[in-house]
Amino acid sequence: MHTTDVLISGAGIAGSAAAFWLARAGFSVTVVERAPAPRPGGQAVDLRGAGRTVVERMGLLDRAREIATDQHGLELVGDDGRSLFRLPVDSFGGEGIISEIEILRGDLATMLHDAVPAGTDYIFDDTITALDADDDGVTVRLEKSAAIRCRLVIGADGSHSVVRNLILGGDAGVRPMNCYTSWFSSDAAIDGHGWVQMHNAPGGRVAMVRPGTSPGDLKVGLSFRSTPFDYDRRDLHAQQDILSRRFAGVGWEVPRLLDAMRSADDFFFDSMDQIHLDHWHQGRVVLLGDAGYCASPLTGLGTSLALVGSYVLAGELSAAGADHATAFARYEQIMRPYVSQAQTLPPGGAGGFAPSSRFMIKLRTASMRASLRWPLNRMMARQFAKADAIELPDYTLHADPVGRR
Repeated sequence: MHTTDVLISGAGIAGSAAAFWLARAGFSVTVVERAPAPRPGGQAVDLRGAGRTVVERMGLLDRAREIATDQHGLELVGDDGRSLFRLPVDSFGGEGIISEIEILRGDLATMLHDAVPAGTDYIFDDTITALDADDDGVTVRLEKSAAIRCRLVIGADGSHSVVRNLILGGDAGVRPMNCYTSWFSSDAAIDGHGWVQMHNAPGGRVAMVRPGTSPGDLKVGLSFRSTPFDYDRRDLHAQQDILSRRFAGVGWEVPRLLDAMRSADDFFFDSMDQIHLDHWHQGRVVLLGDAGYCASPLTGLGTSLALVGSYVLAGELSAAGADHATAFARYEQIMRPYVSQAQTLPPGGAGGFAPSSRFMIKLRTASMRASLRWPLNRMMARQFAKADAIELPDYTLHADPVGRR
């Protein structure tokens, strides 16, 4: 049976960041990922506050700037494409709704994967099916590969975490935001002149188009408010049918975007949820990032939580040696206040993002204009400052930092 010190479920941002720090601390690490390769595309994520500090400590900040998208800020547009309001990227010191450094989620995860020290094992196209724990470790059963014996298991496998399901039950801690979202790439000839364009339609519907990383490449987001409903998470065509029905009759560029959706090879659809748990660990198993404390895309702080949580968890495990119980307790003690602040929704919550009526859309647009003036600018600045609301410990992680590539 293959053995390792730490097995990580999930090769996304949280999983690969944790693998990076743990390998540098001298742990042997195996990462298991359901997807056949690092997941491409996805929405743009913010690199801000303490999350940016962690990337800087990794020695990857310059690389992160190189792969960031080039965008001028957020622009609200009407049915006819007319600009209603623009919030430049340098608003709030570059830490606003569109931050100074925004990277496609897949590009950031790939950057972290490539930086993980050589010797770390990645098992793609597989998933955990059972965790058999005893006093000395955990035997991890996989769907396709042979079982793996490890000292510790980290669940960094997203808001629908398999690991969380196995130790706590599938619905543990899930708080629906009553909103659903999708992201996909498109080559539709929509020129936003470098702005992230956002169109709201009655019924709590939102269409967004943002620049990709190459000329003509667009990243499209379609979101809508709804009470929770059941759907097949593996049936992409059925998910696209849901979006086509929900966005029927919406103006602007939405008909073209719905057509482009059908041929996208990176289509993603999911509910917006938060995860609130009384504890993030059980025995030798611990949860990280969205698996343990998803803040939802509405806060813009999920990436910061993933990066900071990975750094703190690895640092505490390194400091505690074989005493994982102490490390897990310290991890929660340090992270809990930061998570609590990050999970506080911005004013209006889902209703502010996706207003339900034309009147509420106009009211939200007016409030956005006012956000650049006192007193709303102070309230908005406090929301964005949450990304830096933690004093990062200075862990000493000595191992060779040379990456996989």
